[in-house]
Amino acid sequence: MELQLALDLVNIEEAKKLVKEVEDHIDIVEIGTPVVINEGLRAVKEIKEAFPSLKVLADLKIMDAAGYEVMKASEAGADIITILGAAENESIKGAVEEAKKQGKKILVDMIAVKDIEGRAKELDELGADYICVHTGYDLQAVGQNSFEDLMAIKRVVKNAKTAVAGGIKLETLPEVLKAEPDLVIVGGGITGQNDKKAAAAEMQKLIKG
Repeated sequence: MELQLALDLVNIEEAKKLVKEVEDHIDIVEIGTPVVINEGLRAVKEIKEAFPSLKVLADLKIMDAAGYEVMKASEAGADIITILGAAENESIKGAVEEAKKQGKKILVDMIAVKDIEGRAKELDELGADYICVHTGYDLQAVGQNSFEDLMAIKRVVKNAKTAVAGGIKLETLPEVLKAEPDLVIVGGGITGQNDKKAAAAEMQKLIKG
């Protein structure tokens, strides 16, 4: 099981400072969609260069022109690239194909997908490396979580790894871990804490435990 740090509301310099604090306790750094929009793929490149031992995920939330966008993110040094589960099957195939060619991985984000179980099954067959249940910011605000969706995906996938994102904090982590995801994605649960290193270390301990 791996721990991914999601960086959403930072610039490149702040991102480097944050990662430096917690790098010993995380496996993957996510350059979140807002960072990519603000800074471009340069953010991916600079974080990968600064922290070569960590994997970097580019959260592009690809919806179309998938092969091209995966290629661009790969060139910037991304190890994992995200595409939306709501994208067309042709786009998913294009992303998976290009990622294989580049030796990279595709994480499919299930945000806004209605039939979680049915779609997860299809995505698994299309060759997704990770399928991620994601309670977005706007739904977290009304108290939703991803636990049941994660269980639904675990029931149907045969090859893909599972990931979970959205509002995970130290106190909710034990419940999340019961579902045994392969990847736990945490943003504010680390970045919003006063002692980020301690929060990451504690989470890592639970995850690797």
